[in-house]
Amino acid sequence: MKNYNIAILSGDGIGPEIMKEAIKVLKVVESLSKVTFNLTEADFGANAYFKSGHSFPEETKKICTSSDAILKGPVGLGYEETQKIPVDQQPERGAILPLRKFLNTYANIRPVYLPKALKSFSPLKAEIIKEGIDIVIVRELVGGLYFGNKEVGLTKSGKRYVKETLEYDEDQIKQILLVAFNIAMKRKKVLHNIHKSNVLKSSVLWNEILEEVSIQFPEVEVKHQLVDSAATFLCLNPTMFDVMVMENMFGDILSDQAGGILGSLGLMPSACLSDDIAYYEPSHGSAPDIAGKNMANPYSMIGSVAMMLEYSFGMVEESKKVWQAMETVFIQGYSTPDLSSSAEDFIILPTNEFGDKVVEILKNLH
Repeated sequence: MKNYNIAILSGDGIGPEIMKEAIKVLKVVESLSKVTFNLTEADFGANAYFKSGHSFPEETKKICTSSDAILKGPVGLGYEETQKIPVDQQPERGAILPLRKFLNTYANIRPVYLPKALKSFSPLKAEIIKEGIDIVIVRELVGGLYFGNKEVGLTKSGKRYVKETLEYDEDQIKQILLVAFNIAMKRKKVLHNIHKSNVLKSSVLWNEILEEVSIQFPEVEVKHQLVDSAATFLCLNPTMFDVMVMENMFGDILSDQAGGILGSLGLMPSACLSDDIAYYEPSHGSAPDIAGKNMANPYSMIGSVAMMLEYSFGMVEESKKVWQAMETVFIQGYSTPDLSSSAEDFIILPTNEFGDKVVEILKNLH
C-alpha cells in the first residue's frame, strides 16, 4: 500500500466548491487502488490574508514542503474586496508568484482538449475544429518579465515611470525545452516553438538554446512560430498544433486564449512541475460572481487531479479513467450553469451533482 501526502489549498471564490468534487474523485481512486491519500488543508490566497495577514502563510509553506503533491484551487476576490488587501499581498503577487518561486515550478503544462463529441462548447465552427482539439501548451513559469526586477519612481522632471525587466539565463531556457521535447516524443513528435525573435533579444537566445537541445531529439520536428501569428492560428487552424512551448508571458496569454477556443477556461486544468514537488490547479480564476451558488463546473479541478495522478504518482491508468469519466458525463448530456450558454442541449446540473456523476461513472469504469 502506497501512501501519498497531498496539500489541499482550496483558495477563494468557487475554489472550495470545486475542490470538494475533486476530493470526492480522490476518495474513489483511493478506494479502488492500493493507495492512501493523506489530505492536509492549508490557507492560501485572499482568505488566508484576512485570517493571518499573509496570502501565503508560513504554516502553508511547511505543509506544502512536507507533501508529495499540492492540489490548488483558484484564488482572488472581486475588485472591491481585493482593494482591502495591500498590493503586495493581493493573491497574484502575494500567493501565486511566491508559490511558484518557492517550489521552483518552472514547467506549466496545460492540455487544451476538446473531443469532437463536445464541439458545441467551442465558439469555433465545426469545419475548423474538425475531429477535435488536442494541444499541450508548455509554458516556462518562473522567469521572464513576471519575475524580473521591477522599479517605479519619478524622473528628474517629475514624471512617473515604471521599469520591468525580462530576464532568462540559458539553464532556465534549457530545462523548460527539455520538458517540451520529452512531451513531444510521447505524442506526434512535432514541437511548435513560439517566440518573437524579430523583436526580442530574449527570443534570440531562446532559439539558440532550442537549436542546441534539439540535437538530443532528432525525431522531433521543430516548427518556429512568431507569437502573434500563433495567436491567429489558434483561432483559424488550432488542429495544426500538437505541443507548443513558450516563455512565461507568451504562455500566460496564449493558454488563456486556448481556453477561449474550447469555450471556457473551466475546461482547462494544469500542472506546475519542478524537479521535486508539483502543484496542480485549474487555469481559470475564482469567479467570485458565482461563488457559493453551486454553479461552477468542476472539470478543471478534477482534471487537475487526473494530472496529479499521472505526473506525481505515476498512476497513468487511473488518470485515464478520471478523464474518461468526466468526458462521459458530457457525452451523456450533462453540464453545469456556468457552461450552459455554450451547451444549450445539455441537462443542467449543479456543481455537486456533476461531481456525483463523475464519481458514479468512475466507479463503473473500475
